[in-house]
Order: sequence, then structure tokens, then C-alpha cells
Amino acid sequence: MRGWCAVSSSGSLSLNFGLYPSPKAANGACGCCFHHGFPRKVVGIKSNNNTRKVHRAISISCCASASNSNDKVCQAEIENFVVVNFYRFVFIKDPQHEVAKHLTFLKGLNIHGRIYINEQGINAQYSGPSEETFAYVKWLKEDEKFSDILVQTSPALNGHTFPKLKLRYKPSLVQFEGGVSHLPLLDPSMRATPLAPSEWRERLEAVDNNDKASNSNPSTDYILLDVRNGYEWDIGHFQGAQRPDVDCFRGTSFGLSPIEGVASDLLSNVDKQKTNIMMYCTGGIRCDVYSTILRQQGFQNLYTVEGGVSHYLKTEGPVKWVGNLFTFDSRLSLPPSTYNEETLIEASMTQQALENDKFAKCYVCGSQVSELRHRNCANLDCNLLFLCCANCLMDLRGCCCYNCTTAPRRRPVLPGFQRYKKWHMYRDLEV
Repeated sequence: MRGWCAVSSSGSLSLNFGLYPSPKAANGACGCCFHHGFPRKVVGIKSNNNTRKVHRAISISCCASASNSNDKVCQAEIENFVVVNFYRFVFIKDPQHEVAKHLTFLKGLNIHGRIYINEQGINAQYSGPSEETFAYVKWLKEDEKFSDILVQTSPALNGHTFPKLKLRYKPSLVQFEGGVSHLPLLDPSMRATPLAPSEWRERLEAVDNNDKASNSNPSTDYILLDVRNGYEWDIGHFQGAQRPDVDCFRGTSFGLSPIEGVASDLLSNVDKQKTNIMMYCTGGIRCDVYSTILRQQGFQNLYTVEGGVSHYLKTEGPVKWVGNLFTFDSRLSLPPSTYNEETLIEASMTQQALENDKFAKCYVCGSQVSELRHRNCANLDCNLLFLCCANCLMDLRGCCCYNCTTAPRRRPVLPGFQRYKKWHMYRDLEV
């Protein structure tokens, strides 16, 4: 879909949307007319046969400032924004040179996100107009090292989900205590065995059926291990997975406890030779990293779902899954229907659907919450990511506790799905 905006001499504005020719055929496709989701290049606006360059701006007012006594039309391409995720463990001989190649290709493209490269491979999450994001994927796959990389996408309805592009060399593709550069990540045999989403589902269903047949005694020959953070589990997880007592992946320590019987360590008392450990995370990379650590600890039967939860929801829907999926971008939370609306119908026929929103609790009072989406504490110096019911949200004015309500750097309560901006936006407000 494409659109255009007409600016009169008085500065009034009219917006029109419909099917238009490619902006390349128009007189200076304008990317300055909207807050989110459009080309961010210097463009030309035709005015009385004299074309002048106008830098991209963050509001429609820039079009009015570029106008003169005559009405004029600037062409705007309205593009569908998406978020793209992929990673690949592969040897890169000269990662600095690889970074330079990627920077050169992405120059001028409207892509924001995090793209990290080192000797062990690449890890990328970024947003942008679909045409430009997929152009990068196409270019990447022309390199034999990345030709069969699994690329996952999801919609970004409000434009960019990342503030800017960070593309650089990073010693560790994933943050973990002590780093991961010393781990044998390039050896597939040291990582967990990847299962296709359909096989992962079959195994979960088989375990569930066995548990029911044995009078609800849980199986002891398998463990479903959530290798994410506790706050991610709080809004969505596979049925049967315990909440990880972890606030940051870098501190994950399953199977590493020096003594047996540690309650928070689900692997402290298991048989390393016989127990099947089914690991899952959002996109798969954390499982690949942590499974190499468990291999070194002697765990033999390690499995993970290929592409993580996001790929599972895309192909199988929310079967055996409850809640939403946490995302590390401005969206924070995505319902399963985001990935596949068709498979949601099957899941809605089960009892699981009825219990889908009954597990999430308010951080403050412990009551059930209906909105499976975190918010940040209004106290900037706390900034805790937490779930909150409507009553506590108003009572504590967006804070996570009473102490934070008297903090000097307190921000206003944000309505809906908005995210906090930089402190200077709120510094002079009376909250």
C-alpha cells in the first residue's frame, strides 16, 4: 500500500492511502511524513520544477515547512515492518572484515537492531520495512556460510522495535558469565540435538499421556527445562515447565551446583546418562550455548526444539503452550496468533485454552492479570520489569512498590502499550 499527503499553503494536511505506482516513478518519494516505518533517506520534493533536498524528520510538520505558496504532494511509501531473527554458529576467519562487509551493505537501508559477529558466527535481531529486511537476508544467504540459515520473522505493527542499528564485533554472541568464546559451539555434536517442532510436540504429548496413564505420577526419565529468565516464563511457557529462578541468562546454573539437592537446580539430582532433558528458549541460541556447557558436565540426552519457541508457534501453534511469548524488543510480548492464526483454532478447542491466562500473577498483590505484558517501574532508578494488575497500576502510579512512589526520578504512568523514553522527556514534568 502506498499513500500521499497534500500540504496547502496554510499548512493544512490531508492524507490519502491506496495503490500507487512505485515511489521510484514519482517525483521524489518522501520518507519524512510519518513517525514510524518509512524510508529514512534524504529525498527530493518537487516544487515549481525546482527540486530541493529535505532531510527525513520525525513528524509531518517537515513537509509543511518545505512547502511554498502552491499546494504540493509528496509521495510516501507505506511499508509493512517486520522483525527478523537469525543466528548461526560457523567459523569466521576475519570477523572484523565480515562486520565491515555487512556495514557496507546495510548503509542507507532503514534497518534498526542488534547484529553481532565474531569468530564463532552471527547473532541478529533487527526491524525494518519488509523489502529492506529481506534484501539483507537475501544478500546474507549468498554467502555459503549462511546459505541455509533459519530466518524467522514476526510483524512490527508500530514501526521499528529497536532504537537504532548496532552492528559490531562482539566477543560473545550471547552474554554469559565468563563468556562463551571458549565453548565448543562450532561442534554440532556438543550441542543439544535439534528436534523439528512436530517431533517436539509429539514428545510432549507422549510424556503427558504417559503421566496420565500412571495416575498422574510425573515421569522421572525426562525434564522439560526452560532456559530463559523467570520473567519470560511469567507470561508464557510450555505446560509442565517449572519457572526458572533466573533473572538474567548469564547467571543460569542448571546442572552446575557443587552440591546435590539444590531446590532451584532442576538437574542437581538427575541421572546424567539416562534422563532426557528437553530444553527450550525463544529462538534457540541460548539452548545451543547452554547445552554445550551441560555436555561438558556429562549430560548425554539433550534435546531442543529447532528455532526455539517462535518457530514452534509458527508451525505447530500454541499446542502444549500457555500464554504469550516474551520478546527482547519494544513489543515485549506477542500472542501465539502473531506467528500462526490458523493453528490457533486447534489449540482453542482444548482445555489448555481455558487455562491460558490463569497463571500470570501481579507482582505487587499476587492477583491474576489479564494483560500478559510487562511494564517498567515508573521509578527510573529501579526500572524493574514486572507484571501489574490495573488496580495496583493506579494505586502505585506505575511503580513496583511503595518505596518507588517517592523516588526523585519518577516518570508518569504510561497508557496502553507505550514504552518509556529517555529521562529528559520527563525531567520537568510534575508527576
